[in-house]
Amino acid sequence: MAHRIVLFVILLVSLSEVEPVSFKITNRCRNTIWPGFLSGATSPPLPTTGFRLSRGKSKSVTIPASWSGRLWARTLCSQDPSSGSFSCLTADCGSGKVECSGSGAKPPATLAEFTLNGTGGLDFYDVSLVDGYNLPVLILPKKIVLGGCGATGCLVDLNGACPRDLKLLARGRRGGVACRSACEAFGDPRYCCSDAYATPDTCQPSVYSLFFKHACPRAYSYAYDDKTSTYTCATGADYVIIFCPPPYTSIGSSYNLWQLNGIKIPWIRSPEPKAASALLQTLSFPFEFLDTLDPLDLRGMLSDVRERESCIHITVVKHEHLEGSF
Repeated sequence: MAHRIVLFVILLVSLSEVEPVSFKITNRCRNTIWPGFLSGATSPPLPTTGFRLSRGKSKSVTIPASWSGRLWARTLCSQDPSSGSFSCLTADCGSGKVECSGSGAKPPATLAEFTLNGTGGLDFYDVSLVDGYNLPVLILPKKIVLGGCGATGCLVDLNGACPRDLKLLARGRRGGVACRSACEAFGDPRYCCSDAYATPDTCQPSVYSLFFKHACPRAYSYAYDDKTSTYTCATGADYVIIFCPPPYTSIGSSYNLWQLNGIKIPWIRSPEPKAASALLQTLSFPFEFLDTLDPLDLRGMLSDVRERESCIHITVVKHEHLEGSF
């Protein structure tokens, strides 16, 4: 009987180790997107490597428990009427089809990266702008644990404010459609963290990577960025990945900046007009996005936080208001 109990416990543990998780991909952008997946070399296959996702729609994908890889969203996609080849203006995977089939995103692309069931029974995840940027994205674990399972992402649209040298332009499109990394734009080893600059000591953040870091403090901005940009959660959590998550703002070439703790960050304007001399700014966030406010480092600056109708309403004292651009 004791042997049977031990075998039963081992079986339960084995089953829990192989239990798949769910990635719910949501499109809150103004237009259709085409999410793509690339698995690590030793990862089990996924049921899909790419699909179409209309505005306002969601799709859940079953992910093996020990999967590692990345996902992104392609934009401005079309199919050639003569050849039937499928391609996208940003983050194209080059497969010629909606399914990426083992091909990664062509930079620039905002990447959501995962290692599930990794060291210590933890999931590791991050949002990376190392390969550039094309869309805002938020990773939101469904399992909320004190001290872990934090939300991460880049909540702002950087294409309008992208430095001229990095801006990806497209024929017939006003403004930029994506923002390249300095490595891709210039090929300089100093920006690529390669050759003589291939160590954390020799590869330092550039003015270009700081553009990304200031706007999206939780995301990786260059190869040797602060390792706190990687987040962890106990294995077994499901994840929601939202492209163009609310709240987010489109940043133009001239926009509001707030100076907090020495870092200039784009701010989300209140939907209600305020007098020029107003000292308070009131914003409403869905309750589930409260954790995304951490990178703004508002601790000690909040004069009023209250929950009402599943929303967090925050009134912030205006410390320093600037008009400018990167």
